[in-house]
Amino acid sequence: MFVSHLSLSDFRNYAVAEVELRPGANLIVGRNGQGKTNLVEALGYLSTLGSHRVSTDHAMIRAGRDAAIIRARLENGQRSILAEVQLNRVGANRAQINRSAIKPRELPRYFSSVLFAPEDLALVRGEPSGRRRFLDQLLILRSPRLSGVLADYDRVLKQRNSLLKSARARGVRGDALSTLDIWDERLVALGSEIIDERLELVRALREPLRRAYHAVAGDDHGPDLRPQLSILGADIDGDDGFSAVEVTPPSSTNGSGSEGSGTAERFRSALAAVRGKELDRAITLVGPHRDDLVFMLNALPAKGYASHGESWSFALALKLAAAEILRREAAAGDPVLILDDVFAELDQQRRSRLAEAVTGYEQVLITAAVLDDVPAALAAHTIHIRAGEIVDA
Repeated sequence: MFVSHLSLSDFRNYAVAEVELRPGANLIVGRNGQGKTNLVEALGYLSTLGSHRVSTDHAMIRAGRDAAIIRARLENGQRSILAEVQLNRVGANRAQINRSAIKPRELPRYFSSVLFAPEDLALVRGEPSGRRRFLDQLLILRSPRLSGVLADYDRVLKQRNSLLKSARARGVRGDALSTLDIWDERLVALGSEIIDERLELVRALREPLRRAYHAVAGDDHGPDLRPQLSILGADIDGDDGFSAVEVTPPSSTNGSGSEGSGTAERFRSALAAVRGKELDRAITLVGPHRDDLVFMLNALPAKGYASHGESWSFALALKLAAAEILRREAAAGDPVLILDDVFAELDQQRRSRLAEAVTGYEQVLITAAVLDDVPAALAAHTIHIRAGEIVDA
């Protein structure tokens, strides 16, 4: 799959933008602050329903406007698809495929991309929430139906937390909490499926990660991924006396987190064990919303031990591994690979290595402030940006 045309209206600093793109490498060049990253951010949003730069959609709507529109023409063999999303300041966002309305969360069914940007260094050095988001976005690209599972889990979690707050305020304990048991079962059913899917994804990522790290860094390091699950006692976001433990993945009878799975039973037991603490704190203390993924390099946690260059290479290799999984599994073919302001951080040898690693993808979009930072093999089709305008292509 590749994007043949990108159209923006009132998105970031663009009143209007019309950009022709080609298969293979597309280099977008412009000084910092001119709008080159905004173009690839728009495409990233179409496949993940989120920005790699901000947490709210409103920040992507042009100042003084009520809505922004992202529209892309997608080519997949003989099939051409027009995908569109409208971001609204007030009310829900809207989406269309070939001018027919769909739910925005269905967009990843039609378009797959993997974006790497300087902000992704936070995957290695930042908080667990960013690593959970990375896994969940990749899960949705692999299996779009999981978007509904994740959304349902968030709704149940909010309802359960609301009930815990109400119970604490009223001093309710014991048998009077039968309503909480009902929410527990729904939380376990949805949460177990998410946990199992994440564990399977981590297993799938390990070998592509090792290959990608070697391809980018050229070093004989040992990158690895180790899940930590709160249902097994790993406390990620708080200090509740749990120990951080490495996971031996729970067995599951059908891999879906169903009622008979080992994951569901362990989740149910963990909820029972922390019930008193949850009532005291009025928050759900175990579940996939509290899990983490530890990045290891040479048997040490990358966070706190890896150098800046090693952390950068790890984050980049992780995204390349994600792209490899998608190109191997997706019926639509290669994801669009997006490299936002990456080459400036690399020495000449690593630039060449990265160029070699990505040239096989059907389409690669690259942004750079300086044309000479990018190997010539990736600069055949160059688009120049100045102050929110396409000045030549």
